[in-house]
This record gives sequence, C-alpha cells and structure tokens, in this order.
Amino acid sequence: MKKVCRLLLMASMTVLLTGIPVQAKEGVIQRGIRVGDIDLSDKSTEEAKKEIEEYVSSFGDVQITLHMEEEGTIVASAAELGLKWGNEEVLDEVASLGRDGDILRCYKELKELERTNKTYQVAFGFDKDKIRSLIEENAQQYNQEAVNATLTKTEAGFQITEGQMGKVVDTEASVDSVYAYLTEDWDGSACDVDLVVKVDEPQGTAESLAQVKDVLGTFTTSYSTSGGSRSGNVSNGCSLINGTTLYPGEEFSTYEAVAPFTEANGYGMAGSYLNGQVVDSLGGGICQVSTTLYNAVLRAELEVTERYNHSMIVTYVDPSADAAIAESSGKDFKFKNNLEYPIYIEGYTTPEKKITFTIYGVENRDSNREVEYESVVLERIAPDTEVIYTDASLPLGYCVVQSAHVGYKAQLWKVVKENGVEVSREQVNSSSYMKAPRSATVGVATEDPGAYNAIMAAVATNSVDEVKAVAKAYKDAAAAAAAQAEAEAAAMAAMAQEIPPMEAPAE
Repeated sequence: MKKVCRLLLMASMTVLLTGIPVQAKEGVIQRGIRVGDIDLSDKSTEEAKKEIEEYVSSFGDVQITLHMEEEGTIVASAAELGLKWGNEEVLDEVASLGRDGDILRCYKELKELERTNKTYQVAFGFDKDKIRSLIEENAQQYNQEAVNATLTKTEAGFQITEGQMGKVVDTEASVDSVYAYLTEDWDGSACDVDLVVKVDEPQGTAESLAQVKDVLGTFTTSYSTSGGSRSGNVSNGCSLINGTTLYPGEEFSTYEAVAPFTEANGYGMAGSYLNGQVVDSLGGGICQVSTTLYNAVLRAELEVTERYNHSMIVTYVDPSADAAIAESSGKDFKFKNNLEYPIYIEGYTTPEKKITFTIYGVENRDSNREVEYESVVLERIAPDTEVIYTDASLPLGYCVVQSAHVGYKAQLWKVVKENGVEVSREQVNSSSYMKAPRSATVGVATEDPGAYNAIMAAVATNSVDEVKAVAKAYKDAAAAAAAQAEAEAAAMAAMAQEIPPMEAPAE
C-alpha cells in the first residue's frame, strides 16, 4: 500500500512539474551560466569550449620572469611555459546543468538560474616539461658550481688549494615551485617567480687532503721507438691527466680527460690500429697513456669499471695488461676511487721517452701484503700468408709495408702474497687479439705498359719482399730520371746566362 502511495505521489509531481513553464533547452547550455567572464548562454558545448580556449590563449603573451636570486633572470611568455585550459572538466558540469539527473533536481537548477547567474572559474594549466626545459636550457649560465679542493704536487711536496662553495638552481624543486604558483595563484598578469637555489658544497678539506702522501700504485712504460709525433701525443695525453684529484666514489674517464683528439688540443698524426691495419690518425699513441694508467690503477687496487683490450697486440706491456681508448668505437678506460680518502694522479714523461703514472693516497694495506699481476697466454695464433693490395690511385714506386701481428688469447691474474706466500689468485680480465698478416700496399699507376706488367708480375708472386724490391727499383729510377732532368735544366739555364745577347741590326 505504501509503495502504491509513493508511486502516485511521484506521478502527481511529474504532472505538476510538467505544467510549469520552466524547461531545459535541448543541445545548448542553459541561460545564466558563465565561465569566468564568458557568458555561455545558449551556446553548444563545442562553441563554449572554443571560446574558453581562446580566452585562455589570450594570456599567452603575458611575461613571466623567473629569478635566481641576484644571479640572473629567465624571461618567458606564458605560452612558452605551456599555458593551457586547466579545468576542462567543468564543461561537462556546465553542459549537464538543468538537464541531467532526476526531474525535481533539474527543475530546481533551472529555477535557480532564473533568479541568478551561476559562474564557474577558469583555471590555468601549464606544461611541466616545458617549464623544466626552459630552466635546464637557461639556468646553467647562472649556476656557480662548487670548486673542489685540489692537490698539486711540487718538488717540495703537496700543496692544497681550498675549495669554493657554489650556488646552483635545483631544477626539480624549481619546476614544482613555478608550476604550483602558476596553476594555483597566477591571476593572468605579468609576474615574478623565484627559482629554488641550493648551495653546492665543495668536496675536500685541508685536513683530508693533507693525508694524501702515500704511493698506492705506480707503473712505467717506454715509447723509445716512437717517432716525434707519437711521442708528442703520449706526452700531451699524460699532461692532461697529471694533477687529477679524485674523491671517494668519483669515477674517472680517461677518454674525457684526454679528448678531443685535435691539433688545437695538442695532438698530431701518428699510427693507430684500425680494422687490422696501422693507420695515421690524430692522437695516435694515446692508448699507451691509458695502458700505463691502467697498470698503476691495478697496483693501487682501485675499482676498474670499464676496460677494453686493443684489437691487435701491443709491445709495451704483456698480453691482457693493456687498456685501449678510441673515439670511433666508444672504448674508454674508467675507474672509481673506492677508497675512504681522496687520491692524486701524477703523470710525467722523461727525455728518455718513458711515461709514468703514480697514484697517491692513504695507505691502509698491511705492509706484509704484496700484489703482483701475471699475464697468461692461452693461445697463440699465427698470422696468415702475406697479402698485397694494389692501388691504381698511387704512383708506381709507392710501397708501404705493414708488419705481421700474431693473434693471442690471454688472461691477466691478480696474485696476492703475504710475507712472500701466495694467499689468493683472481682473474682480472681476458683478452682476444686478432691476427694480421704481413701486407703491402703498392701503387700501380703508370703510363709505361712494361713497368705496369713488371709490378703486376711481382704482385702475382704474393711476396711482399719481391713487390717491395720492384717498387723500389722503379722509385729509384724515377728519382734518378728526375735528378737528371733537373741537372740538364740547370745546365741549360747556365748556358743561357753565358751567351751575350744579340745586337739589333743598324738601320
């Protein structure tokens, strides 16, 4: 009975409300609804959305200035910071007002709109990624990075240079701060916003650096057979590393320390390995620097984080004791200071063409403990027979010979002794070196068919020495012919100077 009564009551209310002239308009927003200063009466949702977006966009040129205390400012427009409509969901509420829901609620909403306008607020939105990019691209010029305390080794000992405190923009905190202000407090007018600046503390104190005085590891290699350019590269690379102070936990990249390989950075053309050949390149010989440093690092027992062997064997250290770096292949030698105190890297070369790296720190290892490194060759791979390459772009007589390289598979082992007795043996690395045959590149460009046939016949013997001999004979002959021609030209010039000029006939 109660259920029947409720149904009758609802039916009666429906009849009564249907008779009231208040009625929602279909397909448009009700009259009396505003979003900000925009009257949306009788507009479709598409029209309303477009009008609100245009209103928000009208603030795109407003200037917003980001401050880094007294260091500098970054000026941008609101559009550059990703200005957008921040509360688009309000449009759904606007469109449903007086239309969606039970009939009594709709009636009440429409009657309310007859008495007074209903106004919704426009919220501004911004793009965090654009704010972050703007800060990252522009704040760097104002950052004052801390300068760590450093060591300098002199004849009198170590000198300490105190560090300097810096100030840098905290990018993520600044992004959050700027975004919060613009989306919560910004009124659409030009404004100033402070970036979050943090103190950048320098590493190192005079007290900790004063303890750096013990030799942790040292190693020397010789480059006495190197020419002037390669010797210069070794010396230059060594000088770029010398004087490095590395704090606990810091990683050192040899490539970053010695690059770029340019004349402006002190490098010349010298031989280096490339695809089984020795070719001239800027910085050739730099791998002897990284290899010498690698061996000093091993003896200091620092943590090696990246190391590669050469493509072919080198002669200045045992197999598997090398460390190659190369710009083209991305090879680098990296290590980390895994000790409790800073370390100092000293590097120098001598007139006798020796390079030495010494790593100083605080010695905490037992005095009866000794570390050695053993190279173990697992396999020796003989090179193939000789190879001869002809080059029609090079003149007859040109001949460059590359020595053969034996291939190797090797390992390096760390051996620890206490009181002269071996207590542990650990494999450090394994290396594979490619083999390469003895080869010759010979020029065959000539207009003399006989000479061409002679050099090609030598090539057919597949003997580098035969090709070398024939090429040399033609090179010597060409040089002799050139010298003869030069002598004859000089003689003709001398004769011309001795003959008096002819007198003109009398008229």
